[in-house]
Amino acid sequence: MADSSRVDFWEQRYREGVTPWEGASLPEPARRFFASLPPSTVLLPGCGSAGDMPPLLALGHQVLAVDFSESAIALARKQWPAGADRLLLGDFFQLELPAFDCVFERAFLCALPKEMRGQYAERVAGLVKPGGVLAGVFFLGDSERGPPFGMAENDLQALLDPLFTLEQALPLPDGLPVFSGRECWMVWKRRGFDLDQTLKA
Repeated sequence: MADSSRVDFWEQRYREGVTPWEGASLPEPARRFFASLPPSTVLLPGCGSAGDMPPLLALGHQVLAVDFSESAIALARKQWPAGADRLLLGDFFQLELPAFDCVFERAFLCALPKEMRGQYAERVAGLVKPGGVLAGVFFLGDSERGPPFGMAENDLQALLDPLFTLEQALPLPDGLPVFSGRECWMVWKRRGFDLDQTLKA
């Protein structure tokens, strides 16, 4: 089975144009949420062609979009030349990054092998300021084959709690076909604790 944690898995798909997860617009609940925030720092991990970056920039936020696929970043730079300086080629799990007000989830968690989910939760929690948020579109509904790898809502809750508190959840029935109408807009607020102490407990 192909390993979706490896860069060559994604390089091949972007080079061949096999990217059914691309092309979605920023959902209306997301637009309302980000419009309600003061200017904030927002990280887009596993950004692909970074289609969510321009509307977030237009709303006044400082955005950094990261992907480890050179072909994905090249596509993003071609599509959004005005935001080229907001695009970073690198491994989300290895880069040295500051803490952000928000990490924006969009087809990244579901792209990872299931055994990397715990690593994802800890890494994201470490990059969100206490009181900040993990917000985005989550693919729900457990699926053995992928990517995308869906997960049951109770499993997502178990993964992110006690690092985050769920503040908003709204189904998005009209997403891309690859997600089978099983996407949900969610806002998870980072709990206000010392992360290192929590992970050692």
